[in-house]
Amino acid sequence: MKIVIAPDKFKNSLTGMAFCNAIEEAVLSVLNDAEIIKLPLADGGDGTIEVVNYYLKGKEIQVTAKNPFFKSIQASYLYSEKTKTAFIEMAEASGVKLLRPEHFDCKNATTLGTGEMIADAIEKGAEKIILGIGGSATNDCGIGMATALGYKFLDKNDNEVMPIGANLSIIKTVDISNVNQKLLDIDFQVACDVSNPLYGKNGAAYVYAAQKGATSQEIRMLDKGLADFSKIIEKTFGVNPQTIKGSGAAGGMGIASKIFLNGTLKLGVELIKKLAKFDEKINGVEWIITGEGKLDFQTMSGKTIQGILSSAKTKNIKVAAFCGMIDLSEEEMTKMGINYYDSVIEKAESMEDAMENGYQYLKQMAKEFAKKLDKR
Repeated sequence: MKIVIAPDKFKNSLTGMAFCNAIEEAVLSVLNDAEIIKLPLADGGDGTIEVVNYYLKGKEIQVTAKNPFFKSIQASYLYSEKTKTAFIEMAEASGVKLLRPEHFDCKNATTLGTGEMIADAIEKGAEKIILGIGGSATNDCGIGMATALGYKFLDKNDNEVMPIGANLSIIKTVDISNVNQKLLDIDFQVACDVSNPLYGKNGAAYVYAAQKGATSQEIRMLDKGLADFSKIIEKTFGVNPQTIKGSGAAGGMGIASKIFLNGTLKLGVELIKKLAKFDEKINGVEWIITGEGKLDFQTMSGKTIQGILSSAKTKNIKVAAFCGMIDLSEEEMTKMGINYYDSVIEKAESMEDAMENGYQYLKQMAKEFAKKLDKR
């Protein structure tokens, strides 16, 4: 029997690889002739970099880059010399994880450091760059990133503006004469898991800026800046940002990736599946065993398990889901296409017990599942 193990992480409890190892150990203790293929996945959120490197087998590159408030820090990205592929997470240089909550201030934050990481990867010889844009501390519509790559944003007096969200409304022209020409030769794939427009009530500022430190008044100012800059984008690049799904992702990095990098916006899990050659490797598989920390209604909006279920459905492969907790009915699980499921919280004495001993509970669940397969 051929079985693929393809989980996401259990946040603050288990990595995807730990999940794979627990399930493999348990299944082989019952079905010792089973063929196990471990394909950990991720959706572009925290922990994606470890999963990417499982397939990329790249080297961690350290680079000096600017943090959201222009201070020099050490940031890292992955680079595979063999495939000329880089994986860059904007959160490494431009993320909230670099700041204390009391320091969040997206109107004055920049994506300059993300651009510096991209520039470094280009100089290393990258031909393909996978860019993860989750966890940003910014709302600058990517002008910081673009500045590091040679774009210049000018005010009415042709003076270059500081690339922060608070300055979007004063930009009158974009100077593209010094843009890094190597950008044209690079395939940019952007992990974008939201569909928000650039501005408006569902846009970057109104939906996300409050959690990045903006007040109600600042949100209105930032939204106006995005709307004003949208007109400059349309005038300069011939693209109406409001027509691009995901433009408002990461404070406008969605549209910035499209216009400044000529990038392709895709669901994070679909990018990782492609990197893993997932759809090829599941040919001839009888079961896919997957899992994530919490299985709920959000799972089908771009999460890892949704990506697995879509692939499994096209090849008529059964899916078993072992999760930390499940907040869906049996009918909802069946409708999703899950054939077998179990959760750690059902076995554990408490949430603390579940978090601390998830590995052992996963083994227990997988053993019970394997015994049922063995009886068929």
